[in-house]
Amino acid sequence: MSGATVAGAGNAPIETGRARAWGSSLLAGFVWIAAAGVVAVPEDAIEVGRTRELALAAALLGGVLLLSAVLSPWLGKAGGKLRAAGPWLTVLPLALIVWELLTAKLALLPLPFFASPQGLLEVYLEDWPRLGESVLRSLWLLVSGYAIGAAAGFVAGVALGWSRAIGYWVHPVLRLIGPLPATAWLPIAFFAFPTSGSASTFLVALASWFPVTVLTWSGVSGVNKAYYDIARTMGASQSFLVLKVAVPAALPQVFVGLFMGLGASFSVLVVAEMLGVKAGLGWYLQWAQGWAAYGNMYAALLLMALMCSTLTTLLFKGRDRLLAWQKGTVRW
Repeated sequence: MSGATVAGAGNAPIETGRARAWGSSLLAGFVWIAAAGVVAVPEDAIEVGRTRELALAAALLGGVLLLSAVLSPWLGKAGGKLRAAGPWLTVLPLALIVWELLTAKLALLPLPFFASPQGLLEVYLEDWPRLGESVLRSLWLLVSGYAIGAAAGFVAGVALGWSRAIGYWVHPVLRLIGPLPATAWLPIAFFAFPTSGSASTFLVALASWFPVTVLTWSGVSGVNKAYYDIARTMGASQSFLVLKVAVPAALPQVFVGLFMGLGASFSVLVVAEMLGVKAGLGWYLQWAQGWAAYGNMYAALLLMALMCSTLTTLLFKGRDRLLAWQKGTVRW
């Protein structure tokens, strides 16, 4: 009797979790279907395209959520993730309803400065070749410039932290030019480099170089001297001390510099593309603003936010994999 009671008590949290997943999916599904109904109502204030497509997409998502509510006992881990996302899956269609009412239905937010949800969908469906090319160009510029700057910053930081002679000569120069914003080098970069693309890559690399250098230098110089003494007693060479002692011990600080450098690269990317290159999200933003195509501008901003967030998430995953003992100390 007691064993049955214990077993029932042990299953209670599981049943409660399944019930929550079912309830959250059910509520979110109904709200998405309600949003589809609001979108499908004919516009009273302005006439916009892609209304039918948006309503169908919202209704389809609502149907999928309702189906997941029915199948929740068999979803396993997916059910847990669905339960965690339940509040967001409910709030998003509510935000869509408010957005739709303020723009397409009642025109309380004036066009063209505030685009409707259909306006963004229309941009993605009709201007995807140009947007796709801009995303790829921006991604290539960001990754290449950031990789060059991070690699140069890592080498410079290790050299500064390890060698007193290098630190003596480089430290004053670093303190002088390092804090300068990368955008301040725009006139020199576009004069010194043969193409606008190479100049933009240099600016992105420069933005990431300084924080990676400073944080790597700080990490290497702050390594406990006892680690070196123990390694030397075991016959370690200079290269071993640098590569196997100093660098691993400094990795937490190195990743802080990488995060800061990535954030600085994002800001420089937009400016560099607006002034130099002929394709990219920064260029697309300037083009959309020049034509007062604010829907295109908002669509590009959303893609840029997703791109930056994805790259930051990948960097955090790499950090958690390399520094497993510090997993969770820095959250994103």
